[in-house]
Amino acid sequence: MASKSKDTKNTKKTVKKKVTATAKKPAAKKTSAPKKTAAKENGTEILRPCDKFYNRELSWLEFNNRILNEARDNKNPLLERLNFLAITASNLDEFYIVRVASLRDMASVNFEEKDLAGFTVNEQLKRIDEKTRKLMTLMYSTYSRSLVPSLKQENIFISDYTELEPKFQDRCNEYFKTELYPILTPMAVDQSRPFPLIYNRMLNLCVMLDGKGLVDSHNKHEDEKTVYATLQVPNVVPRLFKIAGDNNEVILVPVESIIRANLDMLFTSQRVLGSGCYRIMRNADLDIDEDEAEDLLKEIEEQVRKRRYGEIIRLEVEDDIDPEILDYIITELQISKDDIFSVGGPIDLTFLSKVNGLAGKDRFNELRYPSHDPAAPAMFDETLDNIFDQIRQKDRLVHHPYESFEPVLEFVKQAARDPNVLAIKQTLYRVSSESPIIASLLEAANNGKQVMVLVELKARFDEQNNINWAKKLENAGCHVIYGLVGLKTHSKITLVVRKEEDGIRRYLHLATGNYNDITARIYTDIGLFTASESFGEDASEFFNMLSGYSIPSTWRKLVAAPIWMKDYFVRNIRREAEYAASGKPARIVAKINSLVDGTVIDELYKASKAGVKIDLIIRGICCLKAGIPGLSENITVRSITGRFLEHSRIFMFNNGGKEDIYLASADWMPRNLDRRVELMFPIEDPDCRARIKEILEVELNDTIRANYLYSDGNYHKLDLRGKVKLDSQQELIRLADEAVAGRFVEEEKLAFEPAVAPE
Repeated sequence: MASKSKDTKNTKKTVKKKVTATAKKPAAKKTSAPKKTAAKENGTEILRPCDKFYNRELSWLEFNNRILNEARDNKNPLLERLNFLAITASNLDEFYIVRVASLRDMASVNFEEKDLAGFTVNEQLKRIDEKTRKLMTLMYSTYSRSLVPSLKQENIFISDYTELEPKFQDRCNEYFKTELYPILTPMAVDQSRPFPLIYNRMLNLCVMLDGKGLVDSHNKHEDEKTVYATLQVPNVVPRLFKIAGDNNEVILVPVESIIRANLDMLFTSQRVLGSGCYRIMRNADLDIDEDEAEDLLKEIEEQVRKRRYGEIIRLEVEDDIDPEILDYIITELQISKDDIFSVGGPIDLTFLSKVNGLAGKDRFNELRYPSHDPAAPAMFDETLDNIFDQIRQKDRLVHHPYESFEPVLEFVKQAARDPNVLAIKQTLYRVSSESPIIASLLEAANNGKQVMVLVELKARFDEQNNINWAKKLENAGCHVIYGLVGLKTHSKITLVVRKEEDGIRRYLHLATGNYNDITARIYTDIGLFTASESFGEDASEFFNMLSGYSIPSTWRKLVAAPIWMKDYFVRNIRREAEYAASGKPARIVAKINSLVDGTVIDELYKASKAGVKIDLIIRGICCLKAGIPGLSENITVRSITGRFLEHSRIFMFNNGGKEDIYLASADWMPRNLDRRVELMFPIEDPDCRARIKEILEVELNDTIRANYLYSDGNYHKLDLRGKVKLDSQQELIRLADEAVAGRFVEEEKLAFEPAVAPE
């Protein structure tokens, strides 16, 4: 298999590159137990790594459990709960084919380094397996005992073929004959036809047949009572077949159950003895040796193709599968029984995300969140026709998805068409499949402008999409950079160079999230538009660094990773600790996706012990332990889960009352701070600063969506008795709508209306 094709020495070298910085020896020294003298002064015992840090992978599974809890929470609308369960399943799939696969690679070469919490690779794999099995049991219990019965009460039925009335079975049979049968490909397995390649995360059926009396001579198995075939459940048709019931019910039938009921049509003149659904997961972690690759684009294309051959790391089967069929699958796939997961329901619950649409747009609205259309950006005028004039006047902020993504699209579109624009430079990490941003860049190139685009080919699972866009941009005449060797470029920045009456002016858009018009409707991100000269100078040097060999010795406003950002954070945290130690007010507020970096965590612990008040809003992984006496009693950690995915990164340091506020593309993770090109930028405009502080205040006061990390390592929601109920995401929707409404009211007040002469 592809992941094992190199010799052990080279594989070990590759694995070591993938290990997080916190697992390397230098970081381990920094996160070792405090000195005995310090421990005696504080009256506490020396802490082991597991007393100070959570394991990254287990913390991620705890995050996914929080998503599952949203599916279990009947205060959420029913169809939205289905979506939360689908997200839980999708998250778990990706976790296994990337994170668990990477650990399996390490185990295969006897990698001995321990993680931040002091666990070996094998200890991590064992704990992950235990926690995952509990999680999946709860997932399927939620599906079968809560969601499916609740859907029935609303006249929505997810039903197996065998549960249907005969007239509905007839409709399914007709669907099989007309739609499914022509595209199905049953694959017999015998001496001349080996077991076929099974693709990653695809649903399959293994069919057991009576081996006697087979028509084809080469198919005869005189000594065998049973023979087998397998077929892939097609993904070119919806997973659920919709039937309208007699009383306006919505009946949804999984296609695999329709196929199983009609197997006799696929295997004519043969007796079907049984069948079972199964799905495998393969190692999808790309193994790219960028130092040796002559053409990075071709190398990544080749590695993407090799994903289909990756090592099988997991097999999912139904819990009632025939033991003979299971033994056959295990033998053919050569998979360990320890890697088998039996599920009490349909395999691959990601299909639940489609139920909302199948229920109908005009029905069941009470089972959904209230519809949300992003508000017009309050810091821009009613029209965006003169976007460069508006940005030149003052810095402007947009907060997605509460506010529209339109200013970002208009910024690039108008730059492409404006005859005064000379150049556009942009970094792209993830874009949509029909990206209007790309369309504008292509138009700009066709209009003769200098267009430079860094397309990050290593954006996981978007590699092929980005490769396709990179080729189109290059063919249109854009200067395309395919990322940097050894680093992912994760920064979000667009630079527009414009010729104006008073000379050349640079316009910038900097953001916490991707240039993706689709995810901008569900990811919370913040973007800054500015024409500040100091920002523009930094931006020019940043792009020169990406395209050439120029590395700035100093920065005016921007802070970049991997060279400068981590040290910058450490200095700011230490400064707050110094303020606290001298008796002055000190506070840190950080909103991020993940906290993993051992150095940053240690600095936060030191600041907490010095008396700094630290509020962390962390959506996902958190390796820091909060509320530990003598270590982190001044640190609170909350995770917000809701209809939108919290994605923005905000950092606020009190700085003796002067309050430094930053936005960034980076989390506090080794991969962001040590192995990615990231950007952090200050917010200086008073109105923009007020907006950021408002966002933080709302989220820190959330009592509905916030999950608090307790010292026992578990997350809990607040007891609402005696507390004001506040859903931060709903409140931010309200504030965005209110800001636009207030702007129109103000405009009406400023209008001059001539008085009418008296009669």
